[in-house]
Amino acid sequence: MKDIRISDMLNMQKALYEVHKDTWPPLEAQYGRNSILWMMEEVGECIAIIKKKGDSAIMEDENVRKAFCEEMSDVLMYFNDTLLRYGITADEISSSYIDKHEKNMGRNYVKEYEHKYEDR
Repeated sequence: MKDIRISDMLNMQKALYEVHKDTWPPLEAQYGRNSILWMMEEVGECIAIIKKKGDSAIMEDENVRKAFCEEMSDVLMYFNDTLLRYGITADEISSSYIDKHEKNMGRNYVKEYEHKYEDR
């Protein structure tokens, strides 16, 4: 089974950028928002597969699953572009992810969301 680390993804994204650096915007913070917007477009393509093909097809149809995984990979690529543009390291995002996970493990989502929508 293949497994990839965040640092590997960042390095792969840097290598891809190097191939296209003459035509792509620099890996600078001022272009970070564009990466997020492109990432959201790719999320939309994932949603389109879900809407058009359905959950079962993603789970059972090899071609649909492959297309869905490809779009999810695009999401990750733009996510990594965003990290690179804001200079966020693999260690920083890993640490933040672990911290957030630990925080979420202690949360009571039912209680939080009951109060969130009371004022509406």
